[in-house]
Amino acid sequence: MDTTPFMDTTPFSAAIRAASQEAHTEAETSPFMGALLAGSLGIAAFARYTEQLYFVYEALESGAERLRDDPVAGPFIRPELLRLPQLERDLAHLRGPDWRAGLTALPATAEYAARVRACAADWPGGYVAHHYTRYLGDLSGGQIIRDRAERAWGFARKGDGVRFYVFEGIPNPAAFKREYRALLDAVPADELERQRIVAECGRAFELNTRVFGALGEQFPLTA
Repeated sequence: MDTTPFMDTTPFSAAIRAASQEAHTEAETSPFMGALLAGSLGIAAFARYTEQLYFVYEALESGAERLRDDPVAGPFIRPELLRLPQLERDLAHLRGPDWRAGLTALPATAEYAARVRACAADWPGGYVAHHYTRYLGDLSGGQIIRDRAERAWGFARKGDGVRFYVFEGIPNPAAFKREYRALLDAVPADELERQRIVAECGRAFELNTRVFGALGEQFPLTA
């Protein structure tokens, strides 16, 4: 009788993707995002969404430098991913030079950003979860948003207004994503910690979905 203990050989990146798939789908198919992608909402809704992204990425990237040497989070701190400069340029285009004066976070956004900051300060594994859900999403589904925005509101291709979605330092997104997933697979964490990271990915998607819900209340579809 074989008494060898069962070992789960599923790559960590695949486990994360599988465990968060339902929450990911819920976020992608939210009424607000569906309406935005369908062109049923105006540019004001897109601008307000871009403002909310600013708060989340400010939380992600303000904590990045002190995690650069962390054995868990450090390998993921890649300068080619940083989005704040692009968001600032987009918001200046969408809102004008005084865009900072009117910048406000929805309560759901403030909650999301606070969770990211807490992980950046106290839990590198949790930070990785939020890093993964945001940046790999930007490199994937974010390109759909960019394309629709360019078509709907006449932005120059990959120009001001949609620069957030343009990763000039990543000429081959598919190869970069493969490398990123290899980093996930190599995360120095035991099984319990990996389970916690997977759970935090789900939480990240849930927080993102709440932001979509709040934006949907602010920009309801009209018949």
